[in-house]
Amino acid sequence: MFSVAGTYNQGLGRNNPTKISWPELVGITVEEAKRKIKGEMSEVKIEVVSPGLCVTFDLRFDRVRLYVDEFNKVFSTPEIG
Repeated sequence: MFSVAGTYNQGLGRNNPTKISWPELVGITVEEAKRKIKGEMSEVKIEVVSPGLCVTFDLRFDRVRLYVDEFNKVFSTPEIG
């Protein structure tokens, strides 16, 4: 069985472990969070999820969702998926 990181790396043709979550981004602005994630993993797509928005439950190893509050700050740990 593959871990999320193993599966993600295989999809990108990598053998080295890659970060799959960013708990240190909770509480910062969405702009800062996007810069940090793109700086570490430029190939991911970042989706911003505002309060009240619905999302699909599909699992994508090329996506990171940023759940933000009414002040445009990240309120939960961003993760690959």
